[in-house]
Amino acid sequence: MRKNSWKYMLGLAAIAGLFLLTACGQKNTSEKKEEKDKITVVATFYPMYDFAKNVVGDAGDVQMLIPAGTEPHDYEPSAKDIAKITDADALVYNSNELETWVKDTIENVDQKQVAVVEAAKNIHLMSGEAHEEDTDEAHDHDHDHDHEHELDPHVWLDPVLAQKEVETIRDALVKKFPEKKAEFEKNTSAYLQKLADLDQEYQEAFANAKNKTFVTQHAAFGYLAKQYGLTQESIAGISPDQEPSPSRLAELKKYIKENNVKVIYFEESASSKVANTLASETGVELAVLNPLEGITTKEQEQGENYLSVMKANLEALQKTIK
Repeated sequence: MRKNSWKYMLGLAAIAGLFLLTACGQKNTSEKKEEKDKITVVATFYPMYDFAKNVVGDAGDVQMLIPAGTEPHDYEPSAKDIAKITDADALVYNSNELETWVKDTIENVDQKQVAVVEAAKNIHLMSGEAHEEDTDEAHDHDHDHDHEHELDPHVWLDPVLAQKEVETIRDALVKKFPEKKAEFEKNTSAYLQKLADLDQEYQEAFANAKNKTFVTQHAAFGYLAKQYGLTQESIAGISPDQEPSPSRLAELKKYIKENNVKVIYFEESASSKVANTLASETGVELAVLNPLEGITTKEQEQGENYLSVMKANLEALQKTIK
């Protein structure tokens, strides 16, 4: 009886072990299939990363190519970065005007394998002249660029144009991965509503403003200014590292005094030396206006994203736009 009992127990243990092995095998197979089904998207810098992430959701892994806190205007991809693009299912970037290196890089990428998505392709870019008066004069986006930043690439800072970029990313990814269409459309719809709400907040904040001019470190907010009927006066041009001429500084000092400007906006990711000097010489306050070009890893870990930074920008702008 005891002998039979042991045989019975051993038999049960063997069956249980076999069941566990089978279950584990099925789980591993299931996990592998899920990983295989997930897509990999490489996005150039933070706004493109956040937009792509909100489209893709749980359907894939979105990676940021340009390291957090790095200025995208000056970036050049390394061999490792190019390999990352080549191995991805899709590359999302803003425009050939900002990421000037993309055109040459994708010549060596199999675009049947890697979907190359230019988020700003359906947006006409404004002139990149540092202090362009006529912001209504838009230039055709397919213009043959003769030099860096002939056109202004900062479309993501306008919540309305940000929606267009998100829609372009969605459409390109749906075309590449039609089997994920429902998921991409659901994710995008939810995010577009948040961007529409952000636009509404900006509209309401500036609808009855009497003073609509703001002074900023570099000319990144032209699209935002145009969208909400504001006027941007910038110390530097489209590139944040561009140094203003002595005559431009003299012009700004005069402008600040004559227009009773109370705040000069600078950005934490670029040198604020000139903004500091100008604020000191004119006796005005300094405040941060974030172009979202180099949001840091720490800020992301603290929960900062496109929406939260744009809301902080709105709050900051209200110090001077009244």
